[in-house]
Amino acid sequence: QVQLLESGGGLVQAGGSLRLSCAASGSPSSINTMGWYRQAPGKQRELVATIISGGRTIYADSVKGRFTISWDNAKNTVYLQMNSLKAEDTAVYYCKVIVLPMTYWGKGTLVTVSS
Repeated sequence: QVQLLESGGGLVQAGGSLRLSCAASGSPSSINTMGWYRQAPGKQRELVATIISGGRTIYADSVKGRFTISWDNAKNTVYLQMNSLKAEDTAVYYCKVIVLPMTYWGKGTLVTVSS
C-alpha cells in the first residue's frame, strides 16, 4: 500500500508563487507516473501536470510556461513549482501516483489565489 502526503498549499496573491510537494511512502516498488490534478469548486477534476518515469512531462495548456513539475526519484517525491499564479488557479490540488497496476490519490491540498 502506498501513502501520499501532500504539502505546500496555502493562500497567495495573484502573481505569486507556491511549491507543492507529494511524498510517496510505503516502499513503492516502481513508480511509473507521478502527477498533479486540481478541482475547483463546481468543476471537474482536471490534469495540471504529470511526469512519467524517464522524464517525459505533460502540462495542461492553462499552466504551460508557469508551472514546472519535477520528480526526486531518491525521495519518491514529486514537486509542482507554481509561478505567476492567477485567481483561476484556485483549487484543491491532488497528487496522483501510478504504481502499475494501482493508482493512488492524495487527500488534496488547497491553493487559494487572491486577486
